[in-house]
Amino acid sequence: MSEKQIDEVSGVATTGHEWDGIKELNNPLPRWWLWTFYATVVWALAYTIAYPAWPMLRTATSGLLGYSSRADIKAELAAAEAAKGDYVAAIQSTDVAGIIADPALREFAIAAGGAAFKVNCVQCHGSGAEGAKGYPNLNDDEWLWGGSPEQIYTTITHGVRFSGDDDTRTSEMPAFADVLDPSQIAEVSAYVAGLSGGEADAKLAEAGRTVFAENCVACHGDDAKGNRELGAPDLTDAISLYGSDAASVTRQVRAPRHGVMPAWGSRLGDITVKELAVYVHSLGGGE
Repeated sequence: MSEKQIDEVSGVATTGHEWDGIKELNNPLPRWWLWTFYATVVWALAYTIAYPAWPMLRTATSGLLGYSSRADIKAELAAAEAAKGDYVAAIQSTDVAGIIADPALREFAIAAGGAAFKVNCVQCHGSGAEGAKGYPNLNDDEWLWGGSPEQIYTTITHGVRFSGDDDTRTSEMPAFADVLDPSQIAEVSAYVAGLSGGEADAKLAEAGRTVFAENCVACHGDDAKGNRELGAPDLTDAISLYGSDAASVTRQVRAPRHGVMPAWGSRLGDITVKELAVYVHSLGGGE
């Protein structure tokens, strides 16, 4: 047996291995570390036997304990659906006003309605329901057919000028290019633009007052405040779908544009429509 070689610097025996004059010291690992390492190996083997671990061709070993994270998730989802089901059933049997009156139902409906809004409504009304030209802002207090919970619910259910629903909201402004001559259109447009504080030719606006009285009050009213029964907008505020300046008003008087909104009741179902109505009402513009 060869004698142990002791490293002169460290005083530790070497293993006898040497590379390019560098000798390997024989420093065994501490016993506590070795036993800890062995324990982790045993633990790992036991874990793979107890729980699903070993991959096979089409599946994996199920483990002696039969645990499954997918089964846990499925159970959690089922529990969530069961809890949700109670709220959904309550919403189904409650009108919109009743949902708003119940704090728990209202909170649930706003959350569900907000999700439905993001999927179905943001394309036109925007992610913040702020609208755009031709699409109404749902955050303000201007409503063609009313902003109460029931009125919002009816509008969402039956839509606006939607041909597939007999109860859809309908308002048709005539194309006054076929009724009035160009000078009368210029006059009434100046008058309407001035109602909301916009710049308008005073002389034209004064003449337009008569044109308005003869042709427009039937829908918009003597005070131009509009008529929600007819879906006629208030012309005295600065809120307009297509612009409130004289040029925009002229275009609308000559050849009015009529937007269309789908009847969501037949597409989404009554429960989702109620949730949407509560959500829209909660935005701040509801009455």
